[in-house]
Amino acid sequence: MKTILLPTDFSENSWNAIAYAINFLEDYKCTFYVLHVNRMKNIIDNESLYLDVHKSIEEAYTESSKRRLKRTLKRISKEFPNNDNHKFYTITDYNFFVESIRNYVRQKSVDLIVMGTKGASGLKEYIIGSNTGDIITKVKCTTLVVPEHAKFKPLKEMAFPTDYALNYDISVLQPMSDILEKTEAALRLLHINKNGEQLNTEQQSNKDLLDDFFDASERSFHFLTNKKVEDAVQCFVESRDVDIIAMIAKNLNYFQQILFHSRVEKISYHTKVPFLVLHE
Repeated sequence: MKTILLPTDFSENSWNAIAYAINFLEDYKCTFYVLHVNRMKNIIDNESLYLDVHKSIEEAYTESSKRRLKRTLKRISKEFPNNDNHKFYTITDYNFFVESIRNYVRQKSVDLIVMGTKGASGLKEYIIGSNTGDIITKVKCTTLVVPEHAKFKPLKEMAFPTDYALNYDISVLQPMSDILEKTEAALRLLHINKNGEQLNTEQQSNKDLLDDFFDASERSFHFLTNKKVEDAVQCFVESRDVDIIAMIAKNLNYFQQILFHSRVEKISYHTKVPFLVLHE
């Protein structure tokens, strides 16, 4: 049984992430927790709330959320009926957003967080403050990021950009291996070299280690030379019709060009392709 956390702000973008998660995990036995967090900052800023002695903070800030979460459950039931593998529960909280996510990841032993993001308009910005960027950089839990225009289709190809510098425990790759085994998708390991240099001895050893680790899956190794990492990844993803991109959170500094490129025309593929961020 997998435990999945689905943070929502009740936007269509959040709903798209919920729908993607349900489809993506259709064949898994899952407990889903749909969470809405009333931000503590809003509570602190809204001092007038404290003037109403007849209402507690919880009543004032969670009643509306609970009603909207019930409507979300009804929508799930209507659009995704009759899946005995899935159970859904709702949580409403008032707290700082990241702290709330951390708490429930710990309390519920969450295996995966699934969140939406705004695609081209927000990919660069969210690293400096939006919810999704805060989660993938500050919460140590595997996270599936679903761009607002991503539509689920059966997983056939997963891309894994890597610099072959394994400065993490290889067990962090286990969620990737589990997904590949369940879906029988192919893994495409992609190395981008800016200067056309050959792998050094350590990189070659790490490449061989990855080859062994994923030996149960169809896989292939790809090498591209391009001075701009994001251009190389975009070209690769589009040319192969990749369904999902996997990345290691510990290497986000290396991949910031892929994730947070500021030019809208250069990150158009992010409006369609989800990415899986893996944590130690």
